Amino acid sequence: MRQILTQNQSAAGALESPRWRRLKSVLRDVFSWRFALLVFASLVVIYPLLWVVSLAFSGQQSLQLVQDTRDLGLWGQLAALVPLPEQWSLQNFRAVLTEQPFMRWLLNSVVVAAGTTVIGLVLSCTAAYAFSRFRFPGRNRGLMLFLVSQMFPAVLMLIPLYVIVVQWLGLGNSWLGLILVYAITALPFCVWMLKGYFDTLPFEIEESALLEGASRLTIFYRIILPLARPAIAVTGLFSFMTAWNEFILASIFMDDEALYTVPVGLRFFVSDYSSEWGYFAAGSILVSVPVILLFLALQRFLVSGLSAGAVKG
Repeated sequence: MRQILTQNQSAAGALESPRWRRLKSVLRDVFSWRFALLVFASLVVIYPLLWVVSLAFSGQQSLQLVQDTRDLGLWGQLAALVPLPEQWSLQNFRAVLTEQPFMRWLLNSVVVAAGTTVIGLVLSCTAAYAFSRFRFPGRNRGLMLFLVSQMFPAVLMLIPLYVIVVQWLGLGNSWLGLILVYAITALPFCVWMLKGYFDTLPFEIEESALLEGASRLTIFYRIILPLARPAIAVTGLFSFMTAWNEFILASIFMDDEALYTVPVGLRFFVSDYSSEWGYFAAGSILVSVPVILLFLALQRFLVSGLSAGAVKG
């Protein structure tokens, strides 16, 4: 009897071990409604991406990857809903890169996005630092105007921007005009984000530099900007993606096909007269590669701030 009690106690102790408790916690999470909701939301997001990838590697232009599903039966028809091509091919990618002016569109997008990023960072960094460190008349109203401008869609500014950029400045159908439009569109958000980060930087660093004889310009370029690299990386990424993915403004301000950006160029693959879905999907995958590489390059700046421990307690 004592041996049986000892075995029962050891079995109960095994059930209460940290490993078993961890396993029960994992099983409880897996079979919970939250996990089911997460799986459902993931499938909703992943399924369209699978269609794009399958169309790009199918080598065809039709949306119907499986030609005939009438003789497949119920399970075969359900399996046909999974977007997998019958034959994998790189023909769509070869055609987009060689037979279409895709590389020209890609170069235009790189120039416009890089110009927007540079101009947006220069304007937003200087403006955010001024709003964060100086007190001047109209400061609060200026910040409020930046905030209010984000409450309205950018399409509402389309007509004023067109009148100013095209009719007044004469910069229609040019890289410079489109860069200015994108930089102005992204400026309010960038200023607010950088201003909030500059507020977290300790002012004692600047006071010490001022006592050493440094000017405001030297402090800004040699102290503030290096400490604000994480926020600048996020701001630059936002400015880049604003110009890289935008379609409506580029299609209106650009009339010359040689100056089209990638989103505008991809539009011609799908029209009322022809639908080249394979080329469209392949171009969509190619245009997403630079953004993914930019995310990977800036990942170390997006983790944490660099000002921790800059001032001794």
